[in-house]
Amino acid sequence: MSDHPKCNSKAVFDPPQTVYEDYYHPQHVDVIHQIQVIRRHHCVPCYHHKTSVSVKDVYCGDFEGGNGREGSATTSNWRNKRR
Repeated sequence: MSDHPKCNSKAVFDPPQTVYEDYYHPQHVDVIHQIQVIRRHHCVPCYHHKTSVSVKDVYCGDFEGGNGREGSATTSNWRNKRR
């Protein structure tokens, strides 16, 4: 093997590659959240119960002065009744 000539060494270069080193720094950013309040007004039924009362006299059977007649006395009255 000593009869082989010694070859000179040489260098071959690949095309350059770019390597990035990223550095991050905090940046203050205000994020504004807008809120709109809407006041909605509604009608709500509040029931006030009222009654109408009538009184009627009915005569059943044998009464003096007539047979089974109905009395004519009637009273109409509105009364407030809360529940």
